[in-house]
Amino acid sequence: MMKTTMIEAVGGGECVAIVEVDGREKFSGDVVDTISRMERKIFPKHESIARSLHEEVKKKSNGLLCARSDGGEVIGYVMYSWISSLCASITKLAVKENHRKQGHGESLMKAAISKCRTRNIYRISLHVDPSRTAAMSLYSKLGFQIDTLIQCYYSPDRNAYRMFLEFTDRN
Repeated sequence: MMKTTMIEAVGGGECVAIVEVDGREKFSGDVVDTISRMERKIFPKHESIARSLHEEVKKKSNGLLCARSDGGEVIGYVMYSWISSLCASITKLAVKENHRKQGHGESLMKAAISKCRTRNIYRISLHVDPSRTAAMSLYSKLGFQIDTLIQCYYSPDRNAYRMFLEFTDRN
């Protein structure tokens, strides 16, 4: 069964549920299919994980949260993984274009950070294209700091910042 981890009103008072998707449960397939279609639409083919998403969400080291409107529409998602016993990584964050700038990305990120913290980690990292100013602003607002610039990360002409959020308390 999918677990609702948080419900809150954001952007215009719309009630949005942040739901944990367990890819090992057969009924989660429809949600994962919807997220796969979003992946294909939002990300360039070489950055999309749509083909492997069903397998990725079954791994115990990965987590997937989605934002659903009160009508049940999947409007965004965040995927994260535990890359070691001490570190986690945000691997994907996406919100449908007509639902952006309403706080859904921030809600998804906060929920993912909270889930990662349950593993007693001390650092969360992510990669972001420096030209994605809205994403950069969101991550900075949440406390992420730039670690380094990685040349040609996404493609020969697209770099990425590696950013991190570090915790001094490990709980």
